[in-house]
Amino acid sequence: MEAVEVESKGAHGDDRRTSRNDRRSSWGCTLLLVNNSLQYMSYFGLSTNLVNYFKVELHADSKSAANSVTNWVGTSAITPLAAAYLADSFLGRYWTITLCLVISVAGYGVVTASASAALQSAVFYAGLYLVALGGAVSPVMASFGADQFGDDESERARQSSFFNWFYFSINVGSLVGGTVLVWVQTAHGWPLGYGIPALLSVLAVVLFSAGTGAYRTHQPPAGSPLTRIAQVVVAAVRKWDVEAPDDVALLHEYDGEDGMSAILGSRRLAHTDQFRFLDKAAVETAGDKAMQPASPWRLCTVTQVEELKCVLRLLPVWACGIIFAAAFTQISTTFVLQGDTLDPRLGSFRVPAAVLSIFDTLSVMLWVPLYDRAVVPLARRLTGHRGGFTQLARMGVGLVILTVAMLTAGALEVARRRVLSRHGMLVGADGAEYVPMSIFWQVPQYVVVGAAEVFTFIGQMEFFYDQAPDAMRSVCSGLGSAAFALGNYASSLLVTAVVSTTATNGQPGWIPDDINDGHLDYFFWLLAMLCVGNFGAYLLIARWYNYKNTVY
Repeated sequence: MEAVEVESKGAHGDDRRTSRNDRRSSWGCTLLLVNNSLQYMSYFGLSTNLVNYFKVELHADSKSAANSVTNWVGTSAITPLAAAYLADSFLGRYWTITLCLVISVAGYGVVTASASAALQSAVFYAGLYLVALGGAVSPVMASFGADQFGDDESERARQSSFFNWFYFSINVGSLVGGTVLVWVQTAHGWPLGYGIPALLSVLAVVLFSAGTGAYRTHQPPAGSPLTRIAQVVVAAVRKWDVEAPDDVALLHEYDGEDGMSAILGSRRLAHTDQFRFLDKAAVETAGDKAMQPASPWRLCTVTQVEELKCVLRLLPVWACGIIFAAAFTQISTTFVLQGDTLDPRLGSFRVPAAVLSIFDTLSVMLWVPLYDRAVVPLARRLTGHRGGFTQLARMGVGLVILTVAMLTAGALEVARRRVLSRHGMLVGADGAEYVPMSIFWQVPQYVVVGAAEVFTFIGQMEFFYDQAPDAMRSVCSGLGSAAFALGNYASSLLVTAVVSTTATNGQPGWIPDDINDGHLDYFFWLLAMLCVGNFGAYLLIARWYNYKNTVY
């Protein structure tokens, strides 16, 4: 049928078929973006106000409630690596996404039932952690979406744009979930407030299934990447006394058709000179020739060795993302502490300090189309690069922008302390104390953080996908989530270290309970210095880094 249809179209048949495939791919990607937005509406509809549910409905004290939320959020940030491993190793991306979406539906259903019938807290916890497990699909979804594009220049440009809009869809979901659904919970109760996320999760399953015929599925599951990595390490150690040849053509490689490797669905990778010790794993000795087929724990292909090299090259770049995340997380901690002391009045309405994070979300939603439609075309004309910037350059720009955000927050803190020293704390009509300085002076620092996200977080998504071996793209895409989780832990450790170091000899320290007695500005300067140091290390890593070279 396909051959007849193409032939009947004459000379333009291939163009029309390509156009039809492009439309189908665009439709599939659109469904994925809407699906992702629905998932994040559900997630933020559940997570944003979760601490209050623990306190009001489950009667937990403030510390227990905060710890419960922190533990759950931490679990939600780690489970994507498990889902990514499952996708790359056994199920493939399509079926992993399907499984996770179904688990999410079950989780939101249990949470809603618990809230509606006032069931025991154990039931609520069960639903909550089912959501954490089912919601682990983001890196797999991003990889699956990127799979919908080919390898030519125009397709790769569209793929780069997809990552921008994928992150945009996350922020649309967080905006709606963190505002509208939280308002529903406050105004109309928990059953409806949690029931809507449950319905949205069902709709996400329906939409994903509806796009099945439009998806391209490029990468089949190729077995455990951890096993392949372990085989390279073991084989290289066994052959520690073997000399790797200077002629890389003598190293062992699978001679598949169309540049394919022995790893299912994975293209061959070109040899690189970094980490030359690992090349010993691909040296075929007389003993290997005597054992046919040779054990994979003694003899590996060049592509398998290069898989491990790819991961080793990614790790230093990934480590720089931890410091970035540690500074980024201040929008939900020290930025809020700073805002709590400022004048919250907007007419007769009081603006809670935590609400100002919406300007970070709005900044992302502004910067994504601006970057995609204006910055990239301009940069493309200046640099000649199809993406405007290289992936490493894009992430580096974000590191610089976040440094500016920390400096902006520090400058505002200096100004706040000066106003405080001149006027002291004023008492509003509602009896609340505040520094006579509008809370909206914080908006610039939130907006700058949003710009940094668009450059670095989205750059990370594209970089980890593009530079990962074909059979490890979901796992490597999950590195961004792991860096974010570790960044949060690093921020907590940094605050603890600062408090214990500066609060000595009767001094309140930089971050006391009442920040008016401390020096939050010093903490922001410290973060800025860490960002500068991180950027310096990043420049060295970027210069050392060799981009992946696939053999077509």
